[in-house]
Amino acid sequence: MFDGNVFIKDTCKNVVEDGKVIGFEMQTHITYYRGIPLSMINYLKVAVDGEEMPEEDIRFTPDGIDWFTLKEMETVSAIKWEYGTPGTVRVLRKGGLSKGHHQVRLTVCTRTAYIPVPLEGNMTRDVEIA
Repeated sequence: MFDGNVFIKDTCKNVVEDGKVIGFEMQTHITYYRGIPLSMINYLKVAVDGEEMPEEDIRFTPDGIDWFTLKEMETVSAIKWEYGTPGTVRVLRKGGLSKGHHQVRLTVCTRTAYIPVPLEGNMTRDVEIA
């Protein structure tokens, strides 16, 4: 239902800090029609070329400032991910993605106050890392 919101095109790239590639990231829109606190993000999953990335290596920011692990987000109710604002999913992985073609799958699952089941969105994109 919300698959079209997941994994914004042309946002997947390696992340460089202090001259070293520390991982890769991509942007996503919320899989709901309004903003939610981070504690209502059920889970985020990333797979690259069929390999699931470890949950402990995934980070999320709704604003590009505050970064959280998935475990930390379970209790974050004061910071919201607003509808229409892209969130960034980062995977810590030494060296990031190798140059060339990759198939990257992003899954975003949220809970809401009015719908009794979690809302999950999935999107797989073919990405090229230069």
